[in-house]
Amino acid sequence: MATEKNGIIPITTAERPAFWATFMGWGLDGFDYMMYAIVLTAMIQAFHLSDAAGGLIGTTTLVFSAIGGMLAGTVADRIGRVRTLSLAVIVYSVFTALSGLATSFPELLVFRAAEGLGFGGEWAVGAVLIAETVRGPVRGRVLGFVQGAWAFGWALAVIASIIILPLAGAIGWRIMFFIGILPAFLSVYILRKVKEPEVWMKNRTKSNRKTGVSFFRIFSPGILRKTIFATLLAVGAQSGYYAIFTWLPTYLKVDKHLSLIGSSGYLAIIIVGSFAGYVLSGYINDGIGRKATFAIYAIFSGAIILIYTHFPISPGLMMVLSFPLGFFASGIFTGFGPFLSELYPTEYRGAGQGFTYNFGRGVAGFAPLLVGTLAGRYGLAGGISIFGPAAYILCLIALLFLPETKGVDLARVSA
Repeated sequence: MATEKNGIIPITTAERPAFWATFMGWGLDGFDYMMYAIVLTAMIQAFHLSDAAGGLIGTTTLVFSAIGGMLAGTVADRIGRVRTLSLAVIVYSVFTALSGLATSFPELLVFRAAEGLGFGGEWAVGAVLIAETVRGPVRGRVLGFVQGAWAFGWALAVIASIIILPLAGAIGWRIMFFIGILPAFLSVYILRKVKEPEVWMKNRTKSNRKTGVSFFRIFSPGILRKTIFATLLAVGAQSGYYAIFTWLPTYLKVDKHLSLIGSSGYLAIIIVGSFAGYVLSGYINDGIGRKATFAIYAIFSGAIILIYTHFPISPGLMMVLSFPLGFFASGIFTGFGPFLSELYPTEYRGAGQGFTYNFGRGVAGFAPLLVGTLAGRYGLAGGISIFGPAAYILCLIALLFLPETKGVDLARVSA
């Protein structure tokens, strides 16, 4: 039996490969998505797009990520978590790189749509893999560190943009996308080092393989309520997040008149706050439970977004609020990995987690488009300040109809 690691991250030797595979996969997901947000202004200029068309790129990626997550979750229930995760990483890395070769707006939309399939699949499968691998008492904490990888990917995207965009000029955004091929090498590590979770292997019997497509079972009478309200929870959290963070670099540049270097300080503080929010949320989840943690993070996220964008605050106060903005609006996502895994039985856990989170992401994907559309009339601040608080109110409503799942044994979860 593997011994527990003595250190900050409470994982055993046996759990370590799955942890690092999902940590790196999610971090590179973060690099890819936030890289798009950073180069959005440059792409709008390169293809002479409106703000609404720029928002459509983000919406397309997120909508197709919903499809990718649902497909990957269902496939993972059938062929395993490891192989499906490896395939998802290859898809999003290849099509990220191809985005740099786009010669027209329609081409870019196609590449970003295909990238979204892998982007959504990576989280859906990776979250199930690590949730099934680690022990129940520390599941929230470990998922917190995995979720924190998004902040590292975001930081890497900011650093790369500071180095590449000023030097490369008009083709800088293309070079940024070319870097996106690097995650493909992670698939080699996944296939060679990561093992299927024991709970999935034990469940993989002839009788379970004959039960049909796992996707349809998440809509059965005994589980439908969970599926509906878990999906609404995901819609709320992700709508609030994408409404602000997709447009944040543009908001700082256009509305606050900050240069790339000038806005980097705000982004750096938000990123640090995000990492702290991700990690501490894991400890809070394991301490006070999933639902209470979601509620706290939702309330503070909505309030801070409203203050940050709606009121005429000074640059100094904006800088101060950047930390809690990142802390709460990002940290809320830590709870999804353990919570959704704990809602569904093993035989359709991948489908359940893949659908609820990624359908939520697909609906939330319209937030960038709608904010961009409203920007023409009310400005970016107006669109963001409308979407943010309303989205987090939806989270609070959904939580009223969901059960507490803290520390449950995944092998014993039933409909």
